Amino acid sequence: MSQAHALFYILGPMEQVDTASTSSFLATLSLNAIVFVAAIGLFTVTRPHLKSIYEPRASVHLDSKRAAPLTGSRSLLYWPIAMYNIDCRLVLDKNGADAYFFVRFLRMKARIFFALWIISWAILLPLTSAGSHVGTNSQLDRFTMGNVQPDKLVRYWAHLMCTWIFTFWVFHNVWREMQHFILIRQEYLTNPSRTGSIQAHTFLVTGVPASYSNPAALRELFKDLSGGIHNIWTTSGLELIPNIAHRRMAAIIKLEAAVTKFLAMAARENAGSGQLETTTKSQRPSHRVGIFGFWGKKVDSIEWACSEIATCNRLLAQISRDSADDHFKTRPRTAGGGILSWKTCAAFITCNSRISAHMASKALLHHKPYLMSAKYVDVSWKDVVWNNLNQNPYELKLRMLVSYAATTALIIFWTVPAAFIGLASSLPSLAATAPWLSWIDMIPTWVMGFLSGILPPVLLAAVMMLVPLSLRSLAVFEGKPTQSAVELSLMTRFFMFQVVHSFLIITVSSGIVAALPGLLRAPTSVPTLLAQRLPQASTFFLTFTVLRGLSGAANGLLQIGPLILYHTKLFMLGSTPRSIYAIKYGSRSVQWGTLFPDFTLLAVIGLVYSVISPIINGIACFAFFVFYHLYKYLLVWQFARGSDSGGQFFPRAVGHIFVGLYIQQICMAGLFFLARDERNYPASAPQGVLISVLLVLTILFQHFINDSFGPLHHGLPLTLADSPRETHGSGENWSRENDFHPIIPTPSPIAWFPNDLLGLALMQAKNCHDAGVNCSLQNAEMNAKGRVKVTGPPPDLE
Repeated sequence: MSQAHALFYILGPMEQVDTASTSSFLATLSLNAIVFVAAIGLFTVTRPHLKSIYEPRASVHLDSKRAAPLTGSRSLLYWPIAMYNIDCRLVLDKNGADAYFFVRFLRMKARIFFALWIISWAILLPLTSAGSHVGTNSQLDRFTMGNVQPDKLVRYWAHLMCTWIFTFWVFHNVWREMQHFILIRQEYLTNPSRTGSIQAHTFLVTGVPASYSNPAALRELFKDLSGGIHNIWTTSGLELIPNIAHRRMAAIIKLEAAVTKFLAMAARENAGSGQLETTTKSQRPSHRVGIFGFWGKKVDSIEWACSEIATCNRLLAQISRDSADDHFKTRPRTAGGGILSWKTCAAFITCNSRISAHMASKALLHHKPYLMSAKYVDVSWKDVVWNNLNQNPYELKLRMLVSYAATTALIIFWTVPAAFIGLASSLPSLAATAPWLSWIDMIPTWVMGFLSGILPPVLLAAVMMLVPLSLRSLAVFEGKPTQSAVELSLMTRFFMFQVVHSFLIITVSSGIVAALPGLLRAPTSVPTLLAQRLPQASTFFLTFTVLRGLSGAANGLLQIGPLILYHTKLFMLGSTPRSIYAIKYGSRSVQWGTLFPDFTLLAVIGLVYSVISPIINGIACFAFFVFYHLYKYLLVWQFARGSDSGGQFFPRAVGHIFVGLYIQQICMAGLFFLARDERNYPASAPQGVLISVLLVLTILFQHFINDSFGPLHHGLPLTLADSPRETHGSGENWSRENDFHPIIPTPSPIAWFPNDLLGLALMQAKNCHDAGVNCSLQNAEMNAKGRVKVTGPPPDLE
C-alpha cells in the first residue's frame, strides 16, 4: 500500500518534462527486472535448504495440515513447472474457501487483462502514436489518449469502442466467476468433511434479550424447527471466561519457560560435577509479580505458575458447573424494559439437521426491532470475538456509525502527515521558494540528503503501517462478533483508503500540477489542457504497477521478512519446546482484510487506465499472472488456514472491480466532453454521451449481479437439503465435542517440558501434576549443553 505513496514522493509531482517521467519508468523497470531475476535465482538455490521458510507445511506433523513437497525428488530447476501446475482445488483442500477464491480472483484479473492487452496494443497504440503528436509528448506519452491531435479526434471512436468491449468483457468474466463462486461455495459447505462437524450444524445469534437468555427458553422458541435442536449454549454470565483463559495460557507459557531455564541451567552446571542437589535448589527461576515485573513480591516462578494455573482451572470449572446448573432452568418471559432494554447476550444453537441451522438463521426471531436479528451460521469457536458477543444491538448501531465516521475522518485527515512528509522531500526547493526558509541552505549537504532523500520514504512507510492497524481496531470497535466479519469490514475500509490515497489524490495532484503552467499562460484553454495533460498521470501508475508486480513477486518468493524473523526468533525466543515448534513448524496466517484491497486497487488502476494508457494492460496482465501462480504456492505450502468465511471476500472484491469501471467511465466521459477539435468544437461529445449510456448499463449490471447472486452468498437453499453430500442425524457424531460450553476452554492445555539427561524434567512434571497441572515430556529432549530439540508436535496440538 505504501509503495504508491513512496513512489510518488520519490519521483515527485509530475511537473517534470515527459522524458524524465519516461526515464523514471524505464529505470524502475530495469532495476525491478534485475531484482526479480535475482530473486528467482536465489529462491532456486535456497529453497531446498530452508524448508522451514519456503515449505513449512511439508514438514508439519499432523496429516490434516501437511502438504506434499513441491518438487519431491525432481530437479532443482523443476519448481517453476511444479508451481505452474498447482491445481486451484489443492488450495481449496489445504487452505479453505477464502484462499481458493482469492487465487480465482487473481486468475480472473489475469484473464481480463490478457484480452485487454492484446486488443489495446493492436488497436489503440498505433492510433494514438502514428501520425499524431500533441505538445511536448514523447516516448511513453505518445501512447496515451492525450496524444491524439485536435484534428484527429475521429480516432476517439476507437477508444469508445474499446471501452465498451472491455466493459462487456469484464461483465462476462464477473458473471462467469460469480456462477462458479456459488457452485463451489455450496459444494464446499456440503462437503462431508464439513457437514459432520458441530460447526456445520451451529449458528450464532446475538442481541438475545434477558427473557430468552437461558437455553430452556430458546428451546421453547425453536420447538417447531424441523429436525429439532441438539444443544444450546448462551454467553450470559460468562464475560470473564476469555480473560481467565488468557491468564491461564500466560501462566502455562511462564511455567514452561521457567522449567526449561531450570533444566538448562542444571544440565550445563552439573554435568559430571555431582553437585546436582545444591545447584537445583539454589538457582530456581524467580520473578516479581508487580506491574511489568519490575517491583512487587519476588516468587518462585515454577511454584507461582502452578498455583496460577490451578486457580484458573478452579475458576473455569466453577463457571462451567454454574452454567450447567442454569442450563435447563426456565425463566419467565416478561415484557422487560422495552426495546431499549440494555441487557442482552448471545447464543450458540446446534441443530440436528444442518439445513435447519441455515433455515433458522434466516428466520425472523423476535417481535422487537433489532433483537436477535444478527445471525451467523457455520461459526467456528476459534473465529469468535468473545468480547463483542454481549453487545446491545442499539449500542452496535451507534458503534457502527462512530467507527465509520472515524474511518472517514482518518481518510480525510491522513493527507496531513503525508503532505508533511512530502514537504520534507522538497526541502531544497522550499528554501528557494520561501526566503524565510533560507536557513535550510545552511544545513550540511549530507544531512540535507538524509532529510530529503532517505528519511521521507522511511517515515512514510512507518506511518502507512499504522493504517491497517487503526482500521482493524475500528472494525473490532464496530462490534463484529467473528474474526471473519471483522476482516470483511476492514476490507471495505482499507479499500476506501487505498482508492482515495493511493490513487485519486495522486492522480488529481499529478494531473493538476502537470496542467498548471499551461493554465496560467492561457486560462481559456482549460478544457483542452485538461484533456491533454490528465492522461500523463498514467506514467506514474505504469511505474507503480511495474514496482508492484516485479518487486512484489520477488519478495513473495524470497520472503525476506519471514526469513529474517525466523532466525531472529529462533536465536532470541526459541528456548522452550513450544516456542521452538512454533518457530520451526508454525505457518503464517493471512489477513484477508488487508491482502485483498492491495490487489483490488491494482485492478482498479489497471481498468481506469486501460484505454487512457493501454501500455498498462500488458504490465497488469503480467503482474496478475505471476501473483496467481505465486499465491497458489504460498497458500498451499506456507500460509496456514485461519478463520474461514466460506469465500465471502470474493463477492466484495468483485464489487471493488465495479469501482474501477465507474471511475474509468466517468474519466472517459469527461475527456470526451472536454476534448476540442481544431475549430474549438466539442467533436467528441457523441462519444461522451455513449460512455454515459455505458455507465448506466454498468450500474444496472451490478444491480443485476447483486440481486441475482446476493441471496446465495449466505446460507444454503432448501434444494440442497436432499443432496447426497448433506448429512442428517441426531447429533451423535459430535456429541463428544459438545460436552463443555464452547466458550469454556477445557480441558486445560498441557505444559510441555523437554526430557533431560539428569531426570529433573520427570521430577518437575510429577511436582506440577501433584499441583494440578497437566504436563508432558513427549517429542522434546534436552542435551548435556542445555539445548532443546523438538521431534514432534505439542501434546495438546489440535
